[in-house]
Amino acid sequence: MLLAAGRGERMRPLTDHTPKPLLEVRGKALAQWHLDALARAGVARTVINTAWLDTQFEPRFGSVQGPTDGPHSVAMQLRYSHEGRDFGHALETAGGIVRALPSLCEDLAGDAIFWVLAGDVFAPGFSFDPQAVKVFAASGMLAHLWLVPNPAHNAKGDFGLASLTNCTVPALATNPSPERPGPSYTYSTIGLYRASLFAMPWCPIAAGNPSGLKAPLAPLLRAAIAQGRVSASLYTGLWADVGTPERLAELHSFPDTDMNHV
Repeated sequence: MLLAAGRGERMRPLTDHTPKPLLEVRGKALAQWHLDALARAGVARTVINTAWLDTQFEPRFGSVQGPTDGPHSVAMQLRYSHEGRDFGHALETAGGIVRALPSLCEDLAGDAIFWVLAGDVFAPGFSFDPQAVKVFAASGMLAHLWLVPNPAHNAKGDFGLASLTNCTVPALATNPSPERPGPSYTYSTIGLYRASLFAMPWCPIAAGNPSGLKAPLAPLLRAAIAQGRVSASLYTGLWADVGTPERLAELHSFPDTDMNHV
């Protein structure tokens, strides 16, 4: 699921007429970088949720993406969850995911696994590795998050890792404390999730969110973390939360050799 419903207030005036995920970096929309990588990884279907300037997405991306180069590349089907059109506002992350789940995962009874990523994050070297999906599926976890070193605008980070052994599926904690010391990291807004995290007892919203309830993701993650049901990996490739015009301009100044060869 590609999250693209936000207003992008801090990016104004750029987002007054263009949704933030459609702003371009190196001649390609931010969201397009993700869609190309997903198609390369063999992801068969992606749902894009929209609200602000929602009429711009389908003409830009259509209903099929790819195939692109890569051993797993497929022609990826695109579907849209138009929160603004249906309810007049964005539903926040958890509310939007619950709304989109019937389109995203047709076999909810099988506790489907899916990627979630923010359309306004730039991570050109990130690989949506099918092997990571297999490892996550076997882990029994409800979510697996990719964390990044803290950027200047989030110096305190979001989560602490109890262990960094091989940077693979270490235990995840909330922000470090005297009882759980260690460095903290920032959630990259890229993760693998099980559909069951968005149902009872973790999430009280009715299936498909027919009432259009707003709900953030953080409380669900904190509850699952407290029960030891969330894992994480540290990603150290090029990553940027494109939250302001200044951060967008910085990406245009990166030398090609720093673009992870993408």
